[in-house]
Amino acid sequence: MTVLDNRALNRATLARQLLLDRADLPVLDAVAWLGGLQAQEPQEPYVGLWSRLRAFDPAALSELLLQRQVVRTHLMRRTVHLVAAADVLAWRARHDAMLRQRVLGVYRGDLDGVDLDELAAAGRALMADGEPRTMAEIARALTDRWPAPGPRPLGEMVTALVPMAQLPPRGVWRTRAGVRNVPISSWLGREVDPPASEASDPVGQALVLRYLAAFGPAATADLRAWCGLAGLPAAVAALRETLVSFRDERGRELLDLPAAPRPDPDTPAPVRFLPAFDNAILGYHDRSRIIDHAHRGLSVAGERVVLVDGRVAATWTVEEATVRVAPLGRLSRAEGTAVAEQGEALASFLSDGGSDRVRIDN
Repeated sequence: MTVLDNRALNRATLARQLLLDRADLPVLDAVAWLGGLQAQEPQEPYVGLWSRLRAFDPAALSELLLQRQVVRTHLMRRTVHLVAAADVLAWRARHDAMLRQRVLGVYRGDLDGVDLDELAAAGRALMADGEPRTMAEIARALTDRWPAPGPRPLGEMVTALVPMAQLPPRGVWRTRAGVRNVPISSWLGREVDPPASEASDPVGQALVLRYLAAFGPAATADLRAWCGLAGLPAAVAALRETLVSFRDERGRELLDLPAAPRPDPDTPAPVRFLPAFDNAILGYHDRSRIIDHAHRGLSVAGERVVLVDGRVAATWTVEEATVRVAPLGRLSRAEGTAVAEQGEALASFLSDGGSDRVRIDN
């Protein structure tokens, strides 16, 4: 079986993630291709798409939110993602058990004795009027019936049990707004797709194929790390004969789509600025293809990072309209020049052309 080293996997990841060459894709198609963008920090997806698309206009993403073509919702790993509406409807039920278990993992003691089916029914009844509510408002409305858990566990569980969308203006470009929840059925005008039989797991198969298209080649542990589901074994088994297999340097089996791009490992990789919590890093269990183990903590701490030669080589922040870059090691002169040029472009994007200032710390 062919062994793919980390550099080969890196170039495949960059190509699938639209980071090797910026793509000429409509914004909705890019969001769908990527399987959604992690978005608990509401403005971060804009930088993620700017780094991936040519001539990206942030107003286009805002408009998709307002037109209900993309939705902010808890989905993969029970983190807030910005997901194409069609995918939310198709995928949400497959994530139900995981979402419930992740809340229980944090608040199991608080929720002991709460009948979750009853709580779900009460939550649906409360939200049936389609009125947006904050999590605190949801919890307050239910605490008379369930006083013991406390508002936070109660609100968290209701928003896991009842498929919810987080409404704009949260997530709109340059807009600050709190989280207001409304049932996805009210927001999109139809219920999410009902759970399918897990005998062959058709929704799981769709998730596997979409994941490999945007993240492969990858191990089932990587798939699990991306979606938070338990490896999707039935789906993988049903698809296995249609997939190709490789090994990584650790001996893990990697699955992939036969015709998916796997560029030459020596393909030049441009500098790219990634937002906080970008799935190009978080979408893997083994992230060594893109980030050194010593720096792995950056990816879960919300640090924005810079890719140089395809790997995490710096962090970045914005201070007084200046993009400030903190290298993790020594940059060559050519690398420093490339980082500065891309940083200037990012500063201009973030300031609507008002600043192109960039500072690279020594």
